[in-house]
Amino acid sequence: MRLSLLLILATIFLFSFNLFESDKEYPQDYFRSPVSGTIRLSGTFGELRPNHLHAGIDIKAKDGKIGQALYAAADGYVSRIKMQSGGYGKVLYIDHPNGFTTVYAHMHEFDKEVENYVKRMQKEKESFAVELFPKPNQFSFKKGDKVGKLGMSGRSYGPHLHFEIRDTKTEKPINPLLFGINVTDNIPPRIHQLKIYNLNDKRETQKTKTIDLLKNGKRYSVRKDTLTIGAWRVGLALKTYDNQNGASNWNGIYSLEMFQDDQPIYDFKMETFSFDETRYINAHLDYEEQVVKKSYFNRCYELPGNELSIYGTRSDAGMISLKKGKASKIEMVIKDVAGNRSTLKFWVKRGEVKDPPSKMFNYILPYNEDNQIETGGLSLFLKKGTLYENLYLKYNTSIDESEGVFSTVHQIHDYKTPAHRYFDIGIEPSGLPENLREKAFIAYCGKSKSPQNCGGKWKDGKLTAKVRDFGNYCIMIDTKPPTIQPIRFKSNMRGASRMTFKVKENFDTARNIEPFSYKVTVDGKWILMDYDGKNDLLIHRFDGSIEKGKHLLRIEVTDDRGNEKVYEREFTR
Repeated sequence: MRLSLLLILATIFLFSFNLFESDKEYPQDYFRSPVSGTIRLSGTFGELRPNHLHAGIDIKAKDGKIGQALYAAADGYVSRIKMQSGGYGKVLYIDHPNGFTTVYAHMHEFDKEVENYVKRMQKEKESFAVELFPKPNQFSFKKGDKVGKLGMSGRSYGPHLHFEIRDTKTEKPINPLLFGINVTDNIPPRIHQLKIYNLNDKRETQKTKTIDLLKNGKRYSVRKDTLTIGAWRVGLALKTYDNQNGASNWNGIYSLEMFQDDQPIYDFKMETFSFDETRYINAHLDYEEQVVKKSYFNRCYELPGNELSIYGTRSDAGMISLKKGKASKIEMVIKDVAGNRSTLKFWVKRGEVKDPPSKMFNYILPYNEDNQIETGGLSLFLKKGTLYENLYLKYNTSIDESEGVFSTVHQIHDYKTPAHRYFDIGIEPSGLPENLREKAFIAYCGKSKSPQNCGGKWKDGKLTAKVRDFGNYCIMIDTKPPTIQPIRFKSNMRGASRMTFKVKENFDTARNIEPFSYKVTVDGKWILMDYDGKNDLLIHRFDGSIEKGKHLLRIEVTDDRGNEKVYEREFTR
């Protein structure tokens, strides 16, 4: 009897250890919440986002406004500070003695001492965008000290704190909710749709079908218990989200496990990853669903070129082999980080397999090789690792006689296929006057009809650029300078707290191209102007550095093609 009791206790202990073993690796009482009061999340760690996995948790502002106090999660010192118009915006990094770094992004304001230091360095470098690395312990905080205020700087479209915990040595972000930071959550994940991919022996998609699911509490099913699929092997994907108490947001799940006839064949867990691999999300999700419908499906089998490290079991890369006349049980278990779970269970068997329709294409680009294409007017070079699977590339040309187009339009496949790396493109001009060569750029048209400036340099008679999208490309010119529009500015600025200007370029720019550079002076001396990229605003906050009296303001803005706009006006403080 005693032996049996010991065996039962041992089994319970082992089960508990396995259930929480990843949590056991992280300190549970070391970090406090970076905000006071209840945490409500608008984003979870590892959540599927366009072109990246979410590297932290997004904590909502308690009153929906900027200005909420932010606190040091533990003792530490500021190791890095960054100011930028996009991305994380105004961001603070604090190193802690236990080997972890906490990150506070989209801030509105730093602690006063840090804020003054940043402004001093911006003036010294004459730049709004700075990245600073203070000396260790130059700015130290105790656990619970105020480090600044919550905001919406950078690419933030609502007041919130993006909070991360990273391994200091590797810079790898780790799910903050594994460190004992409490978020009330007793709501299981929701499963919305199942997608089926008929695959060939190269893991290439031949046909797809999306299926709505039936819900019964935490259990989900298909309309008929058994799905008959006309393929030898299939891959699956799930559209599934998590919710927490007190927030209506559809957030990302923590883990997914898939079983075939009760044997584990695939799983992933949003515990940690590196920033170098985050773009592999475009292989993990169904990219076409995301860019066309803004719909996020977790792919439950691996594309050949996927190098994400979030996976555990991957029997036959997650592909499911089907048998005719014999159904196979599939069970999918989805969990959030609090341990709430939902399950989807159904059966699959092979039906009649028909040959897929022939593909129309011009080139086959293997995913595991360098690929180069040379035509009369186009050159392409895709380095090995640019593709996640073999690409049957369609290529065509057309003539666009619109004003400002100076080449054939090269239709290079379509925007629904992802590229992991930037690849090289070169286009031969047609009818481009010599005096406009410096104004020429590679223009991209994807799903939007508006052309995007991808930059360009001349090489061997072609205009070349680094691009990361498939679609239509041609050569266009930009001879117009940016526009500068005063928003909060007039000749009498006595008592004003700030002056604001809207700066607009003629063309949107690719992510690797700076839209413009700018310099602002008052009476010939440089002044700090914050740049709000998402709203195209230049903002100067008066801090006493401009004395009372009459002054001359000069704003110089130069775009990517060298077109310059100057705005000069007198004003009085």
